[in-house]
Amino acid sequence: MAQRIAIVSVFDKTGLLDLAKGLVQQNVRILASGGTAKMIRESGFPVEDISAITKAPEMLAGRVKTLHPAVHAGILARNLASDEKDLAEQHIDKVDYVVCNLYPFKETIAKPNVTVPEAVEEIDIGGVTLIRAAAKNHSRVTILSDPNDYAEFLKELEAGEIKEASRNRYALKAFEHTADYDDNISAFFRARYAADGQQYATLRYGANPHQKPAAAFMKSSTKLPFKALNGSPGYINLLDALNSWPLVKELKAALGKPAAASFKHVSPAGAAIGVPLSPEERKVYFVDDIQGIETSGLAQAYARARGADRMSSFGDIIALSDVVDVPTASIISKEVSDGVIAPGYEDAALEILKKKKGGKYLVLQIDPEYTPEPTETRTVYGVTLQQHRNDVEISPRSFSRTVTPKDFTLPEGAARDLTVATIALKYTQSNSVCYAKDGQVIGLGAGQQSRIHCTRLAGDKADNWWFRFHPRVLGIKWKKGTKRPDKSNAIDLLVSGELPKSGPEREQFEAVFEEVPAAFTEAEREDWSSKLGDVAVSSDAFFPFIDNVYRAHRSGVKYIAAPGGSQNDTAVYETAEKLGIVFVEQNVRLFHH
Repeated sequence: MAQRIAIVSVFDKTGLLDLAKGLVQQNVRILASGGTAKMIRESGFPVEDISAITKAPEMLAGRVKTLHPAVHAGILARNLASDEKDLAEQHIDKVDYVVCNLYPFKETIAKPNVTVPEAVEEIDIGGVTLIRAAAKNHSRVTILSDPNDYAEFLKELEAGEIKEASRNRYALKAFEHTADYDDNISAFFRARYAADGQQYATLRYGANPHQKPAAAFMKSSTKLPFKALNGSPGYINLLDALNSWPLVKELKAALGKPAAASFKHVSPAGAAIGVPLSPEERKVYFVDDIQGIETSGLAQAYARARGADRMSSFGDIIALSDVVDVPTASIISKEVSDGVIAPGYEDAALEILKKKKGGKYLVLQIDPEYTPEPTETRTVYGVTLQQHRNDVEISPRSFSRTVTPKDFTLPEGAARDLTVATIALKYTQSNSVCYAKDGQVIGLGAGQQSRIHCTRLAGDKADNWWFRFHPRVLGIKWKKGTKRPDKSNAIDLLVSGELPKSGPEREQFEAVFEEVPAAFTEAEREDWSSKLGDVAVSSDAFFPFIDNVYRAHRSGVKYIAAPGGSQNDTAVYETAEKLGIVFVEQNVRLFHH
């Protein structure tokens, strides 16, 4: 039997001498490069320089040592007659073990003010080639890229052979080692050579100002699917923009009308399609002074999306399905907002938006033809998670299976509203429940650990939305100069029943009115609430208890869509039937995190 051969070339020399001792004891011929050979030799163990088989000296200051057919043919050769013939003709021996780790590129670029020449010096060529060649041929060759594996390797070597499972595990670790190495190299140069906003964009900071540096980039050579026409995005801006854009894109595709969403902290505060606004709606949504809104479906959609929950929409990121026109930009110009994403902008609309926030308002243009990769990857606390992107399609056809009454045909408006609510849930942090009416979200509960708390939160928001149409609210006489956010805050206190009773807070509340409106009595609340009806509710997972149905019913819900699967489904369906609610089983869970 021919003497087994190990090629050893390591930067990290942890455990190297113990490894060399074990190899020598098992009569393994050691071929090593540069400093690795020097350390082994000075410790008294037999070792040969790589040049013993390459017949070529190290050159270019050590940059070329192992790049030679005598090395790589020995590693890549398989147990095939044709390979044996080729090796024999070239007088090359098979290599059985490769021990290699790489120059410290990651550690080098972590140093402050590192230069490109300094980084370039730590880009390993021969080492990566050794590792990849050995890992490719791991059915025969053992590759060790982690010193922590030396002890286990030597134990198996002493027992007679390296197990197949071990070779497989070492190969995986080797591929991950080179992949991580290449990721760090590409990240370093991406930040320097692709920082033109096309493939790589520097962000102001991460989720918080102390989280720097921060960036958005594409790992391939493809361009980013968006560009900033004005302003500079932050990390959370992009999380909101890149979650809200597919929402409106899908709403437009499902219902054939312009769509808009108002996003805050990675969940929609509101979403809607372009349905004409009544005079009352124009007043409630603060758009009765917007010229051209009666002909702009996009402006109608955003007025509804922003009007769903004005308190939550304060400082939003806006997503719009269509090219932004002047009426839509005019609404945005009057609201407190951080930015907008859309497929395009009319020239006049863009000029309006560029004037917001002292010229720093974020205006993003998205490529409407962009389709993301089917696999999503994210890193949490250093752990990489991966899943297939949630590409399920929601449309009015998704709500054809009614449980109560069985095989009931939904009215067109109900199917539309369930579509709006369910697509909104697809991009809402779970647990989530959404109430919708007249083509728009009117209440959304997001990110609650308990389903009933989602239902209550969303229902309370829907109730507040409805009370904003009460004649007492519509008839409020504001003091001249009262700002929109102050109006929104005062209305919210009034309709929610959270009016301050005395002190500075009460004084501040009263200060915005010419005539202070009276609080709603319980009787008034019950009377006005009873007038709300035909509301649709969707849930991102099943309703496990009947309390959700009772709470939804209190807010005028006529239609509920939720996946089945709860042990308590029968009781939930029976309760819906008793209350006159149509229950639709839509069969798709839509958790989003």
